[in-house]
Amino acid sequence: MEHITLLLAIVVVTALVFDFTNGFHDTANAMATTISTGALKPKTAVAMSAVLNLVGAFLSVEVAKTISGGIINEDGLRTEVIFAALVGAILWNLLTWLVGLPSSSSHALFGGLIGAAVMSAGWSSIDGGTVVTKVLLPAIAAPLVAGVAALLATRLTYRLNRKITDEAQLKSTAKGYRAGQIASAGLVSLAHGTNDAQKTMGIITLALVTGGVLAPGSNPPVWVIASAGIAIALGTYLGGWRIIRTMGSGLTDLRPPQGFAAQTSAATVILASSHLGFSLSTTQSCSGAVMGAGLGRKGGVVRWSTATRMFIAWGLTLPAAGLVGAGAEFLTKQGPWGVAVVAAVLVGGSAAIWLLSRRKPVDHTNVNEPAGVVTTAIAAVSPPPVGLADTDLKTTIHAPADPQTDPARPATV
Repeated sequence: MEHITLLLAIVVVTALVFDFTNGFHDTANAMATTISTGALKPKTAVAMSAVLNLVGAFLSVEVAKTISGGIINEDGLRTEVIFAALVGAILWNLLTWLVGLPSSSSHALFGGLIGAAVMSAGWSSIDGGTVVTKVLLPAIAAPLVAGVAALLATRLTYRLNRKITDEAQLKSTAKGYRAGQIASAGLVSLAHGTNDAQKTMGIITLALVTGGVLAPGSNPPVWVIASAGIAIALGTYLGGWRIIRTMGSGLTDLRPPQGFAAQTSAATVILASSHLGFSLSTTQSCSGAVMGAGLGRKGGVVRWSTATRMFIAWGLTLPAAGLVGAGAEFLTKQGPWGVAVVAAVLVGGSAAIWLLSRRKPVDHTNVNEPAGVVTTAIAAVSPPPVGLADTDLKTTIHAPADPQTDPARPATV
């Protein structure tokens, strides 16, 4: 580490900042459904997710190797290119967090990296085959596979419980699904740490290779693995409450059996992809599973207006982050003053987005919005699913704010 230059140190710190934003941007992947169904309190959920993210960071380095030595050609790559790529990824993460859209942090990173590399060395610096097979194809397949699996799992769950009518059995079954939901949420958090923390490890390793500190093809050093795990865990603990609100109640209304099905399906897809070195988007996998679970319950509703906005954000992520990364790289090529300008844009843009978010803050006290008008109206005229009927008819009504009571505690009727 004694050979790390000032610029390389700035890039490493910026990469850890991206990892931090990845943590709070993607907390919703693991914990949104657990929070929305009441299986865990919001602060407990994000604390559990943070710990498991840190553990997951130490389980594998396959995705890190895909990024550090697969997507772009390391030969002749400038350290400034990595810095420019991270700027594009961070600003896109913050912008989508501000509007509460669960876009892909992974694709923001890939877009910034591809845009900066093309601006620096042309299209020949990109390994198109790796991009297609390990980035684009998993991006299309993962949400579809997770969604279909969650839909089938939800239907199977309700079918197996359709003959349960005893109230005591219904309550016991509901508790069992909540416990299963907590376990599956932990599995998603572990998978998220295994997949997403490795992306930052790969970027830092790539920067160290371009700076001559590591040989091409090297695995991430232990200090890189530890720092990436800690950064994503801290970001996760803060909780991306805006995106948790969208995933938990803005996309569809989930009940414990659906939440369990969605999280188990998503975790299976993510862990399998991490093992194969596919750098897929955990956000897209979890979003697809949530929609599949929503459609799997009789009378369930997916808010397609929110889903459409989310799909648009997915499509824009790679090109938007790529354009910002390319613009940042154009400036860094001008010399030290260009690097300084890009750093100022990053700091200024991040501060502006944070100030805008303070106008209508979302935190653990107001993350669970009441059901939408359309969903409530449809539920009023649709027959409840067979089985778990009494449990499913329970709802959560937020009590009036009282300074003497916990504002986050709902009243259940």
